[in-house]
Amino acid sequence: MTEYIIITNNPFVKEKLLNKRPVCYKPVDYEAILRYVKTLIEAGHQLLSHPLAGSVKPGETPYRSIMISQKTYADTDRESLRLITAALEAAGKFCYTAVAGEEFDRDLQLIDWTLIESALASADACR
Repeated sequence: MTEYIIITNNPFVKEKLLNKRPVCYKPVDYEAILRYVKTLIEAGHQLLSHPLAGSVKPGETPYRSIMISQKTYADTDRESLRLITAALEAAGKFCYTAVAGEEFDRDLQLIDWTLIESALASADACR
């Protein structure tokens, strides 16, 4: 059984998981979420969901939710570090341009929620 934390900049994910699952909400941009997750990986956490899950490119959404291990390990997980570094490099190639409209923004939040919800279902099935 692996315990996890959801790191997110998506207010909808925060709202859905608040008081139900461990969630760390950071009201920052996409790249900042990736950089924060990288610091956690360097501190011994492991990635439990892919930092670029789904077919949504970094330039197409400002939201990202990532599952990491709650437990820290003595050694940095090299595969987790490789994946988050590659995600940061990919994100650096894109620039998100906000599209006007609260409804469109809510749709982007819902897409991110759907991706992390799938990861949650898999993680919870292993409990």
